[in-house]
Amino acid sequence: METIGVSYNFIPKIEYYSTDLDFKVGDFCIVQSSRGEEFAKVVKIGSDQPAENKVLRKATSQDREENQKNLQLGEEVKPQIKEIIKKFNLKMKLCKCEYTFDREKLIIHYTAEERVDFRELVKVLATEFHSRIEMHQINSRDETQLMGAMGCCGRVCCCKNHLCDFTQVSIKMAKKQGLSLNPQKLNGICGKLLCCLKYEDDYYAEMQKIMPAINSQVTTPDGDGVVKSCDYLKETVGVIFTKGDESERKTYNYQDLVYTKDKND
Repeated sequence: METIGVSYNFIPKIEYYSTDLDFKVGDFCIVQSSRGEEFAKVVKIGSDQPAENKVLRKATSQDREENQKNLQLGEEVKPQIKEIIKKFNLKMKLCKCEYTFDREKLIIHYTAEERVDFRELVKVLATEFHSRIEMHQINSRDETQLMGAMGCCGRVCCCKNHLCDFTQVSIKMAKKQGLSLNPQKLNGICGKLLCCLKYEDDYYAEMQKIMPAINSQVTTPDGDGVVKSCDYLKETVGVIFTKGDESERKTYNYQDLVYTKDKND
């Protein structure tokens, strides 16, 4: 029995299943998830992650066509569901509608600032669409991952493209990288701090340990000076030399300097 990692239609998050079938990355399969039967793509072969559920079977070309129909159907019912929500005057934003592979369940993803009583709504939807209804409330990051968007870098948002799980991002990471603390530049489409701030955080943390601190005294090939800037990517340091009323600034590779630095800074 082997464990494989699969992802579903909308997001790159990986879930693990056990199987005795022969798969390779890029294959499709039908799995039994906690939500029901689902169409999935194999993205990882072999893992020590626990896999409680099993793969039902390999997907056929007919299964792939059926999955496309389900995706299209999910988009087709969305306007109608929006109108029904509007009639109930519920303060919620409909994000996406999706059917499980066997169409026994219609999953409705939505955002809301407050708790929503959708019990009557579910009854109407179940009657209208002849399916079990699952209401799934998501946050702003989940919404961006589910819907997809273009980031400020001009590429598809990381959460939609490849991020399997959200990691904690803090303003301290932006300060460490010397970035402007303007929320318009630091926040992503979801309104939260950019996930990509995390990517280089370990590098900046390591360089801050080995490079001199701002305003520290250093000895350079040209004499003693004070550090006024650090470029952690270029690994260079800007040093100011002061003689009387005059000052001069020079740039050095940090390895050419002699300094004492508190490793806890």
